[in-house]
Amino acid sequence: MFAKPVLGRTTADAEGDVVVLLIGMRINHFWAVHQWLPVMLSMFRMLGELARDSDRGLLGRVLLTASPRTYYIVQYWESKENAAPDMFHHKVWGIINRKERAGMARGHVGIWHEAYVVPEGAYESIYADMPAFGLAAAHGQVPVAARGRYAKDRFAYRSGSATP
Repeated sequence: MFAKPVLGRTTADAEGDVVVLLIGMRINHFWAVHQWLPVMLSMFRMLGELARDSDRGLLGRVLLTASPRTYYIVQYWESKENAAPDMFHHKVWGIINRKERAGMARGHVGIWHEAYVVPEGAYESIYADMPAFGLAAAHGQVPVAARGRYAKDRFAYRSGSATP
């Protein structure tokens, strides 16, 4: 049930650019359950849809809670083109846009997303006695020596090059 830790120091086996999408919601009024619960359930439905179709490009995700009001998901994607999925996602945005234009549900729940394309050489990772998590869960996990003992070596790593 629980992932077993990989003993020792490891790093993510990502090559090339890394695409990270943060998407979340903030409950502004807890009493407006009829407004924020559908948003939360939609987030889970979208994730389920993506998990069932691996061709969509979602490599991995981590669900996080920033506070009792704020929930977000860190997602790792194959490419920036894939990080804008259609399917249920577009239906939800259509509903949100219609409600906004009609002046409904204003202020009860906040939604947001941020997308980042991180070029190779601008990211590094290290995990100590951890199961694959985050970037490593999305791209695979290798011994830290495969990318360099020091952060500067891991930042300098380029796919296709020899071990630093």
